[in-house]
Amino acid sequence: MQLLAVDIGTGTQDVFLFDPVLDLENGLKLVVPSPTMIVHRKMKEAGARGEPVLLTGVMMGGGPSQWAARDHIRAGYPLYATPAAARTFDDDLDKVQNDMGVKIVSEDEARALHAATRIELKDFDLPALVTAFATFGVRLDPDAIGVAVFDHGDSPPDYSDRQFRFDYLDERLRAANRLSAFAYLAAPSASSGQTIPPIMTRLRAVAASYNGPAPLVVMDTAPAAVLGATFDPAVAAHPRAIICNVGNFHTLAFRLGHSGVEGLFEHHTGEIDLLKLDSLIDRLADGTLRHADVFDDMGHGALIYSSEPLANPPVVVTGPRRSLMRGSRHDPYFAVPFGDMMIAGCFGLLAAMADVLPEEAMRQTIRESLKGKMGRAPWQADSA
Repeated sequence: MQLLAVDIGTGTQDVFLFDPVLDLENGLKLVVPSPTMIVHRKMKEAGARGEPVLLTGVMMGGGPSQWAARDHIRAGYPLYATPAAARTFDDDLDKVQNDMGVKIVSEDEARALHAATRIELKDFDLPALVTAFATFGVRLDPDAIGVAVFDHGDSPPDYSDRQFRFDYLDERLRAANRLSAFAYLAAPSASSGQTIPPIMTRLRAVAASYNGPAPLVVMDTAPAAVLGATFDPAVAAHPRAIICNVGNFHTLAFRLGHSGVEGLFEHHTGEIDLLKLDSLIDRLADGTLRHADVFDDMGHGALIYSSEPLANPPVVVTGPRRSLMRGSRHDPYFAVPFGDMMIAGCFGLLAAMADVLPEEAMRQTIRESLKGKMGRAPWQADSA
């Protein structure tokens, strides 16, 4: 059996190939540039040659790719995009065309643009991973695939995308208070009944860009990373804890306890420093953090489901920007599930796949491998 887990961030895409015959520490893994960084490089190269660019494909992660698109246009070079690809920059195509200056073209018009450098947009590129593994003599033929990306969701016009995402987080946790609630089977079976919401357009784009026979599970990145961190034995030893994923763009902290998720906040990493992050964790722990405290500070917001104070909670940190927490007065523990922080999101994906995949034998195999001899805390996924 092969299970492929791919955690796609802003800087890197982290890949883990699960083989139940091997200990998890011996699983094959890759940490390579993220798709948006690859697109950023390709657009920069086209700009250096003075060439027009045509973007095709589907919606994917923005950030670096959007910065490169703006630079290309400001340099005076044409940038064309099909409607599906243009939604990478904004769901409102009028804004993409009128504010950014991207020229939206139909699929027929795109086929006629022979002089432009064509760049296909997509978050998940299975053929590229097949080629990468083949270079080292490994045949990649997964029986199931998990992919994690960050999705703001398609907010209505004149409605904050930050608020929209938090409405979604709240709805999901009220429906099922566990971290794997943010995972979906791309083609849901009768047993799972959990389909990708229409509003989660980036998750749906990942599903649309994949046409293989193996079942595909898609998930939000931050819950995947936090769930993965729970498989560090030092973390699982605590029945209640705060786990903070400090990502390149977003910082999300979950307060976890006996009933599941007791609260959370999400802020933009670029808007916070250690002093502010420590203060947010203090208020998340004592139950006094308000949504407005984060939202009005240009963050996404906060949700508090338990006002019971949590005195001196263990604070666990993961994520590529986790060094922001060094020197914290909370004396944080830097999680290394199965010996590798960078693959934490992949381990969380595997745990979520064990909750939503249709095949019971596959689910049980994942559970046994993840559980090992470490036991579990009550706030881990059902699969743990």
